Amino acid sequence: MSRTTIQEFPSEFPIKVMGRHDSELRSLTQAIIERHTGPLDEARVRVRTSTDGNFLALTFTVQARSQAQLDAIYTDLTACKSVLMAL
Repeated sequence: MSRTTIQEFPSEFPIKVMGRHDSELRSLTQAIIERHTGPLDEARVRVRTSTDGNFLALTFTVQARSQAQLDAIYTDLTACKSVLMAL
């Protein structure tokens, strides 16, 4: 069964990650993503802290080259114990 995607490549793609604020979430997840995309400019990373300060939400905007690349990024992110959610 072949999988059809409506995503066109290459394209700008936001990867959202959430985890506990007290973890090394940003450095861990940025390292995972950069392993697949190469270095990210600071302007391509958005950081938000939850209202209560317990959680950190990160958005990494990457230049996605293929669905396989995105699948590999999400596989590695969800395997990271500091990541509660990756979208």
